[in-house]
Amino acid sequence: MTTELTMLAWSAALTAVLWIPYVLVAILRHGPVATLTYTAPSEDEGWYNRAKAAHRNAVENLVPFGALVLVAHAAGVSNEETALAAVTYFWARVAHVIVCTLGIPVARTIAFVVAWGAMVPFFLAILGAGDAATSGVVPAVSG
Repeated sequence: MTTELTMLAWSAALTAVLWIPYVLVAILRHGPVATLTYTAPSEDEGWYNRAKAAHRNAVENLVPFGALVLVAHAAGVSNEETALAAVTYFWARVAHVIVCTLGIPVARTIAFVVAWGAMVPFFLAILGAGDAATSGVVPAVSG
């Protein structure tokens, strides 16, 4: 398996477990019935809301990252740049969860931008692979 697909799997796994800390806290505070039936009072602690926001943001960003990794894989695009970009994306997302939950605003933005920027090499590599495959022919866009 390529580094890119491995990092996609790790990113998906990370995103899949981000709900656990804030749901466990809600269960401990309000009980399983109130938490699981959504009748528990809303948590007003900053870290709780920030953890939920980090989870939402991870889900939102996993979609384009996953799409780019899978399109690159289908196109046979895998090189040092895309491998480094995939590893960078994963660790930037880990950093984002941590600094977002801790409430460190500038670091949160930096981690987000680094992860977002790690998607750019995939897009450029895909475009380059498409250019090579079509020998410069640009597909028509209907509208």
